Amino acid sequence: MALAQDRAFQMKVKPKTPMPEAEDGGEDMIRCRGLRFPDRPEILAPRLRRALRRNNYERTEADAARSQVTADDVVLELGGGIGFMSSVMARNCKASHVHVFEPNPDAVAYMRDVHALNGITNATVVNAIVGPKKGKATFYQRENLLTSSLEANPAKLDVPVVAEHDIEVLNINTVWKDLKPTVLVCDIEGAEADLFDKATLSGIRLAIIEVHPQWIGETGVRAVFDAMHRNGLTYFPKASVAKVLVFKKDF
Repeated sequence: MALAQDRAFQMKVKPKTPMPEAEDGGEDMIRCRGLRFPDRPEILAPRLRRALRRNNYERTEADAARSQVTADDVVLELGGGIGFMSSVMARNCKASHVHVFEPNPDAVAYMRDVHALNGITNATVVNAIVGPKKGKATFYQRENLLTSSLEANPAKLDVPVVAEHDIEVLNINTVWKDLKPTVLVCDIEGAEADLFDKATLSGIRLAIIEVHPQWIGETGVRAVFDAMHRNGLTYFPKASVAKVLVFKKDF
């Protein structure tokens, strides 16, 4: 043991070769699951940055997508955040196309940069909300980007609102008919409770939905299950973990 330790002590450590920065415009990058994300503190909170560096960010959703989304799939993602899931599905899963709807304009701008940085051309980002009916809504942007939502004062959340945005709301049935997705990915901070009440999701084969029971309660969670079952999907426990629910057809 002592001899091994002496040899290890005597080994010369080669200095790490710095990564080239020219292709990134000199901007610091965070790498996660083979993807690159600009390290911008105004977008990425410290906790989020740590999760990215440790490959733990949205780990359950990403694992579900990696195992279930295929190159034949057209994905509708509601709530795109920083572009993590859309990048995983567009680049790593090689989905045919990923259509992302995100109400936060700052997140939209960042997400488009992430897609461009990673050479992703099979993803489209729209600054809008998909809802049960067409109209307008107020989006409350908070200091922590990931806690922003359509609720002015959601229960059990004490994060200051830094901006309010009037955002276009598109009817989910209209969007679904236009895009004809086969996969739904949804993380919309509690709005999932009412979204699918009258939705007809023709052609869907897979849904990955993060529910927020702390805001929507038992009734809201049940509404999500009922809507998925009504559209021909069954709860798929193998890929589901805690609040991340996976529903699938023909498994």
